[in-house]
Amino acid sequence: MASIKDVALLANVSVTTVSHVVNKTRFVSLESCARVEDAIRALGYVPSAVARSLKSKTTRTLGMLIPNSSNPYFAQLVHSVEEHCFGAGYNLILCNTSDEPNRQSTYLQVLAERRVDGLIVVSTGEDNSLATQLQGLTVPTVLVDREIAGLRCDLVETANVDGGLMATRHLLELGHQRIACIGGARGLVVSEQRIKGWRHAMQTAGLRDLAPELLLYGDFTSQGGYLATQAMLKLDPRPTAIFVCNDLMAIGALRAAHEASLWIPDALSIVGFDDIELASFTSPPLSTVAQPTRRIGMLAVDLLLELISGRRHEPRQVLFQPELRVRKSSGVCPT
Repeated sequence: MASIKDVALLANVSVTTVSHVVNKTRFVSLESCARVEDAIRALGYVPSAVARSLKSKTTRTLGMLIPNSSNPYFAQLVHSVEEHCFGAGYNLILCNTSDEPNRQSTYLQVLAERRVDGLIVVSTGEDNSLATQLQGLTVPTVLVDREIAGLRCDLVETANVDGGLMATRHLLELGHQRIACIGGARGLVVSEQRIKGWRHAMQTAGLRDLAPELLLYGDFTSQGGYLATQAMLKLDPRPTAIFVCNDLMAIGALRAAHEASLWIPDALSIVGFDDIELASFTSPPLSTVAQPTRRIGMLAVDLLLELISGRRHEPRQVLFQPELRVRKSSGVCPT
């Protein structure tokens, strides 16, 4: 790979002159400028972003961590963030932690070494060291979807408890009483909040003695939702409806129901959470609680740019209200 010294040698100018041409920091004669530009093209020289950032104090680059790139919700969130970054003149480095705390820690260090101007973090669960690591990096940070205990910074999230309430009340209004719930990863705050909404709706409806077997966990994956639903369908009596804490698990639940020859929603109602694009194309189309994913991503970028520019220093927390999308997977309780 060509260096700045190689460019200077080929153009027959000093390294300082090449630096001024590249960074546009001082007037250079047209003749010298042309020789430098010709040398850059001939050698395929690419200026070091890190070296330039040491002078300009900025890389015009943001970093983003997500826990699972195969989850369509996160894919849609990344798309929103990336589009808004590009429109604001920033590049985005995306890191997929695969729900592994060690990988999350490593990627944070890599992003710090790349001297990113700011971070957008959707944290992996069960990482007690994350708050300490982020505080040590002193990089402007916005959390999305998941709060990190002990860390005082911007947070953009959906009202997950309200979403769980909304989904469960919808099923109660359809006459269901034996309503099961499939949570995500056990102990993950987002999952527990949605489960809390389910519990509260059931208890408010007078159904206070919830059988333990009506709550299972599926790790926010299609396979997890599929296996949890298979287990629930073996119960006697089996549930007439299931609130599933994300759409990927709900798609797995639909498959398990189809394999058991249960007609949806006549024999079993299913409601998901997220409203990923695929939700309206399942068979039948999935009723779900919609998160405003595009707005969440755009606001996260806007908040981060405020911090980077120094226009604001105090942390903000923004809570978006979800909306119920009633489609064909939820219906009246069978008699």
